[in-house]
Amino acid sequence: MSFETSHRVATPVLEVAFETAGPVNGSPVILLHGFPYDVRAFDDVAPILAARGHRVLAPYLRGFGATSFLDQARRSGQQAALAQDLLDFLDALGISSAVLAGYDWGGRAACIVAALFPERASGLVTAGGYNVQDISRAMEPMAPEVERSYWYQYYFSTERGRRGLEANRDALCELLWRTWSPSWLGAASSFPATAASLHNPDFVDVVIHSYRHRYGLAEDDPRYRDLEDRIAEQPEITVPTIVLESGDDGVGGPLSSTDRHHFSGGYELRHLPGVGHNVPQEAPDAFAQAVLDLLPPS
Repeated sequence: MSFETSHRVATPVLEVAFETAGPVNGSPVILLHGFPYDVRAFDDVAPILAARGHRVLAPYLRGFGATSFLDQARRSGQQAALAQDLLDFLDALGISSAVLAGYDWGGRAACIVAALFPERASGLVTAGGYNVQDISRAMEPMAPEVERSYWYQYYFSTERGRRGLEANRDALCELLWRTWSPSWLGAASSFPATAASLHNPDFVDVVIHSYRHRYGLAEDDPRYRDLEDRIAEQPEITVPTIVLESGDDGVGGPLSSTDRHHFSGGYELRHLPGVGHNVPQEAPDAFAQAVLDLLPPS
């Protein structure tokens, strides 16, 4: 593990656990993991950025690691909740603006904040492109080969799937790691370092709500309704952006070429042949370089 220190900070809803590296006065970078991953995905990214004098912060998302809820709030996993968590995290640490870099769920939070609150994002690195869900079109079918890779989402829409995640979370999530990154020989051996984070007591509730909400099978948390309405407009991203496109992503497959119209600011698409879904852990040098290219010289 290559982060230097671990911390916690209170936000209106969560006590967020996070790890840091680099000088506290460096230009801030927020690294945002996805499902079913955690901050270990950035163990080889953080020291590259820290060595260049940047302040690196990697929070555990709601339902992961030691991040916990402060009250009995709904264990929502909807995209607006993830975005609000990121804003609250920045506020709690007094960070006015940062480069936001993420993938999967974390990339979704980063894209939403960059789109709706561009003053908080000096730059954006997003693996997989425009990760904002268009829930109004959730019932529109995709190509059968893409639909096949979403089997777990349909599984989670059932009580059997919820119970399966609860009872078999390590085996199920390791399977996702391996099938989403079919060319990454280190998937199975790397998974145990993250497995403990998936045993957060809120993990199952947050995950199930996330995958049901995106298909209209679970209600909004009312506290995020206004933000969800703004997200529904599919806002453009105007901040400088580097999109990392995996060439061997086992979930969904390469799709970034179809969403270029969502980016109206500086934009660059970088292809990563042979890289699967877990971009920062599989290609840390490429991920770190994308971040560095959006940061001012230290």
